[in-house]
Amino acid sequence: MLPTTIDHTLFRKVLCAWYKVHQRYLPWRTTKDPYKIWLSEIILQQTRVVQGLPYYERFIAHYPSIVALANATEQEILRLWQGLGYYSRARNLHHCAQTIVEKYKGVFPASYRDLLALKGIGPYTAAVIAAVSFKEVVAAVDGNVYRVLARLFGLT
Repeated sequence: MLPTTIDHTLFRKVLCAWYKVHQRYLPWRTTKDPYKIWLSEIILQQTRVVQGLPYYERFIAHYPSIVALANATEQEILRLWQGLGYYSRARNLHHCAQTIVEKYKGVFPASYRDLLALKGIGPYTAAVIAAVSFKEVVAAVDGNVYRVLARLFGLT
């Protein structure tokens, strides 16, 4: 039987040790740039990393900044997005980029609450950007986190 409480310090150490051994190199893990983190999160929604990585790399090559993405046409973005499906993600990506350029002068909002107000950015994506880019203490919980915890506690 698994314990009903857990030693948080031990859990953190074990999880971080496992990650250090098994982590994959992914370019968005080596940056604090909110644009690159946001782009990766939008691309990876409903997409496996192996499929999304080439799209991420192409988007960064074509649109190295939020301003470049905002200035692109929707057709250019949709053409680059082709094959990823869920085209509303690409449209929301473009709309969000334009909002950030117009309303925030090309600088990502630095708080979870402000990020959440942007079209196409939900609770998980806002939390990831706020935590990684701006060091805001906010939990980023997605299906992967649920799976790890379910396995740890023997939940179905």
